[in-house]
Amino acid sequence: MRGPIAPPQVPLSVTRADFFIDLVHDSAERLERRWPQLSDVEFSVRDVPGIGGSPAGDGPGSGPGPWGDDAVPLGRFIAADGERQARIVVYRRPIEIRTKNRDERALLVHEVVVEQVAELLGLAPESVDPRYGQD
Repeated sequence: MRGPIAPPQVPLSVTRADFFIDLVHDSAERLERRWPQLSDVEFSVRDVPGIGGSPAGDGPGSGPGPWGDDAVPLGRFIAADGERQARIVVYRRPIEIRTKNRDERALLVHEVVVEQVAELLGLAPESVDPRYGQD
């Protein structure tokens, strides 16, 4: 038998990257129900933090990011400026490396999103999501 095992619309064909994007958007939607102002925030996924200048790899700069070998960021909040809306970036590969299965990955993604939203709102993560830090 030749051809794909499952047609594209079946969940078996969802890539790891697509699954990860869904996790980020699910977390964002969950938080947006409690914090409507998040509807103006762009949530995005990058594979890894940028190597030059800015940790998101989004802007000009020279040299490596502000982290060492032991401190690779899992996410980043980028404040709004005159041209762009506020953004929260979640880094896929560092999170995948730190998790063993989908459940752990979903939990860590949500925690990273909560932490970045907390920074955006100027609140403690526990205020953004009372279940933050609970297994």
